[in-house]
Amino acid sequence: MRREPDVTVVVAVYNTMPYLTECLDSLIRQSIGLERLEVVAVDDGSTDGSGAELDRYAERYPDVVKVLHQPNSGGPAVPSNRALDVATGRFVYFVGADDHLGEEALERMVSAADANESDVVVGKMVGTNGRYVHQKLYTGNRDVTLDDSELPFTLANTKLFRRELVEKHGLRFPEDMPVGSDQPFTIEACVRARKISVVSDYTCYYAVKRGDASNITYRADHLARLRCVQRIMEHTAALIPAGPRRDTVFKRHFDWELTKLLQKDFPALDAGTRRQVCEGVGALVDAYFTDGLRDGTGVKRRVRFGLARSGAVEELTRAIAEETEHGAPPFLLEDGRAFAAYPGFRDPAVGLDDRWYEVLRETVAGRLSAGTRLESADWDQHGTELACVVTLRTGVTGDTSSAFVALAQGAMPQSADKAAARKLPKDAARPRRDGTFTAGAAEDGGTLLTARIPLAATRSKRGVRLYVDVAGSTYEIPLRTEGRPMPLARRWGSADPHRVAATTNTKGRLVITTAPLWEPKSGVGARLRRTLSRSKRK
Repeated sequence: MRREPDVTVVVAVYNTMPYLTECLDSLIRQSIGLERLEVVAVDDGSTDGSGAELDRYAERYPDVVKVLHQPNSGGPAVPSNRALDVATGRFVYFVGADDHLGEEALERMVSAADANESDVVVGKMVGTNGRYVHQKLYTGNRDVTLDDSELPFTLANTKLFRRELVEKHGLRFPEDMPVGSDQPFTIEACVRARKISVVSDYTCYYAVKRGDASNITYRADHLARLRCVQRIMEHTAALIPAGPRRDTVFKRHFDWELTKLLQKDFPALDAGTRRQVCEGVGALVDAYFTDGLRDGTGVKRRVRFGLARSGAVEELTRAIAEETEHGAPPFLLEDGRAFAAYPGFRDPAVGLDDRWYEVLRETVAGRLSAGTRLESADWDQHGTELACVVTLRTGVTGDTSSAFVALAQGAMPQSADKAAARKLPKDAARPRRDGTFTAGAAEDGGTLLTARIPLAATRSKRGVRLYVDVAGSTYEIPLRTEGRPMPLARRWGSADPHRVAATTNTKGRLVITTAPLWEPKSGVGARLRRTLSRSKRK
């Protein structure tokens, strides 16, 4: 008589050929051994031959593979629940029918559960074929909880669960959720588990992105996804009291599921759907978006959530559409604070206080880089002095007294050819504030800055950078030339003539190069060349 298996692998199957074959092969080849393994696969009304493929494996491995057939239910919850009803293993493990496992996956996870007395074990997952899988959880073999790790960003059911825990608490998948039905199951299991362990030193799970994008998650519409995340958050709120622990879990839902509802496809929705999405997101913001979550969320997301909460559908639509087309709006600098001037900013009809629009504890280098570009460049010579005069447009308004333009420090490979803005470390050396600088408002937003930078008679190749303080940090921003015509190379100096040129580097940034007109090979040669140069000018 066959003894109780150590692990039952549950496979919910709907039209997953040819991926299904690799999935089943990866289960049969598990190093844990067939005598310790049970596979329960439920065919959810497949029409592509998946059912026949399951029957072939059940016929070949009758003591291991159990196949159930049923009409299509519309999602993975029903077949997963049916498999749980007949599972006999000490542990249950869920695998997507289009994914596959590493050969030692089950053995390593069961060993970890037994050694640590864990009720849940998370094996390292990676994505294949372009599938994204969050990796920050897998920093070592360790025990974790929902509130001290990246576990909230890894809430799929593709984990090892002690079946005793599952049955004790009657854990099942909600069958009326087309997407996200694994999250209530996983969250509750993690809340009730004595211990949760992570296996990071071996790739247990390979998540495959299907070429046909037929996964139901990709097909669900905005309102269906909204209803599902509402259910998930309500279920979680019933399990975890309000406070930092709940906030840690809900950060995932605000950063991920709710953010995805307010992306560039939102303005294309019909007016009624936009209003319903706005109302639904706003209700969740009202209920669960604490001050701590608000201040820890980037200003782009925070503004969108705030506009939804205020019922400002048109402002929300405009904020998303304008950022999609033109990039982030200008930052208003005031008394050391920075505000993103999205629609609704300081609009009494919208009623959001400034905190929703303020840049808080986040790096905005990318936005500053995107909003800064060269308008013009030229040379300005007075006697023996030559200066580069540049006019640039930047995405900041208000108090720009901290801003100045300078040639970047460091050699070309380290500094002048960098591709984007960067936040300078607190202890980083700042360039000298040479030359003059003026600022004025641009007609279409932002600020026009004009700088006159004296050039030294030396060999150098340096990028032209804007330096500006935003929300307590200094940013170094290279000037994008965007096809602007560069001034002709200029020769200056008589006793020691030099040549200067303005060029665009491989990253599209402005670089100023100065060099001696001639390269002296000896002291005598240098004097002779200067003498010849003076005689030619007479």
